[in-house]
Amino acid sequence: MRKKIIAGNWKMNKTPSEAAVLAKEIAEVAKDAVCDVVICPTAVCLDGAIKAIADGNVAVGAQNVHFEEKGAFTGELAGNMLTEIGVKYVIIGHSERRQYFGETDETVNKRTIAAINAGLTPIVCVGETLTEREQGIMEETVRRQTKIAYLGIDGDKAAETVIAYEPVWAIGTGKTATADQAQEVCAIIRDTICGLYGSDVAEKIRIQYGGSMNDANAAELLSKPDIDGGLIGGASLVAEKFAAIINAAK
Repeated sequence: MRKKIIAGNWKMNKTPSEAAVLAKEIAEVAKDAVCDVVICPTAVCLDGAIKAIADGNVAVGAQNVHFEEKGAFTGELAGNMLTEIGVKYVIIGHSERRQYFGETDETVNKRTIAAINAGLTPIVCVGETLTEREQGIMEETVRRQTKIAYLGIDGDKAAETVIAYEPVWAIGTGKTATADQAQEVCAIIRDTICGLYGSDVAEKIRIQYGGSMNDANAAELLSKPDIDGGLIGGASLVAEKFAAIINAAK
């Protein structure tokens, strides 16, 4: 049985003081969680969030990592900078990073490798746009993104990562893939991993759904056999709603 993982992507929300308060609230509601719980605040809030949750049942993740260890990369963060302050996870290749900041399949691969080398657990995002779905190339798109993301990564390391399926048309729109649609694509992703590494790795790797999962639809989505958790946006900014999703992961 794969352990469920619920991660909150706070995006560009919360000041450091606000983030510390929310982190404490989530640590409290997650103290008895049977799933892994991760919160991903902005870079300036990471250290404060880590200190706020102390030895609680919650891990902290970053929203991005660069593929070099140091250098002239203004505005970027290296993996060893994140691990030194206690960051455990990192979101890589989110659709907003791809759309607004020029992320490509190739840079996603480089950042994934860098994260693994730094001791971080990558949450690798893949997903199709509405046009790609309507034109019948959803499967081709998701398989391509997954294959390139894992280029040069051995099976043992791949098995420890997390993949988040986030249909771009359902990010921040209030639209959600049906549970059957989400299951279909997560199964495709698992099959792609199986083709790359074999069934053992495919059965170990955890795949989240990341398209507007909330307290109302989480239970149905998480009941599907290939959906091992959620990458939560807006609902992760309210402790009570996030708690409901954590509880649904039981």
